[in-house]
Amino acid sequence: MEAIAPAHGTATLLLIAAAAVAVLLFLIMKVRLHAFIALVLVSLLTAVAVTTAGSVGFVGLIVPHMLRLLLGNDQRIILPASVLAGGTLLTVADTLARTVMAPEQLPVGVITALLGVPTFLFLLHRNR
Repeated sequence: MEAIAPAHGTATLLLIAAAAVAVLLFLIMKVRLHAFIALVLVSLLTAVAVTTAGSVGFVGLIVPHMLRLLLGNDQRIILPASVLAGGTLLTVADTLARTVMAPEQLPVGVITALLGVPTFLFLLHRNR
């Protein structure tokens, strides 16, 4: 008989999945479709940049945002400051990663993520 009708747990999972799809469709229709597509595309491009270049790519994404919060939006100042601050941040993160748990070594990405994730969350919260 179970070959014809799915088990109770399977039916529950299908109902949960259907409800999740309905909620997602409602949210997509509520938000403009172009904004949603742009958000997904930017998220994917950021993920590709970070996975390809590793922590160096992540530093390249967070340092200009951190400096823009501190120094304003003058690009004549932000560009050279980003070069200097990016190198400094990666050097400090590497030094911390090597010394925090000596003789073991943390990945540098852990240290940069501890700075970058709160920065991005702040930027997301501020723009709402």
